[in-house]
Amino acid sequence: MSEKIDAFAQKLKAKIDEWNAEIDRLTAKAQQAEAEARMEYLEQVEEIRKHRDEARQRLEKLQEAGEGAWEDLKSGAEMAVDSMVQAVKSARERFR
Repeated sequence: MSEKIDAFAQKLKAKIDEWNAEIDRLTAKAQQAEAEARMEYLEQVEEIRKHRDEARQRLEKLQEAGEGAWEDLKSGAEMAVDSMVQAVKSARERFR
């Protein structure tokens, strides 16, 4: 894997780790919330997990791909990251 791809993959792995921490934080808050709020937290957590899993799949494809597919896969991974960032932002704003 080229340095360019490896650097991007490392950056994406770090983001996924951040999202895992955010999922853990929201799950802990959900456990302390009352029933109705708990359901909202858990819905947000599930949404974040979906986006995280998509980003993880894109990362795996990126790591398996050759140089020729790099740009296409990078674009897809960046879109997955953007979706995840929006999902986390929405959850943070909703549950302040």
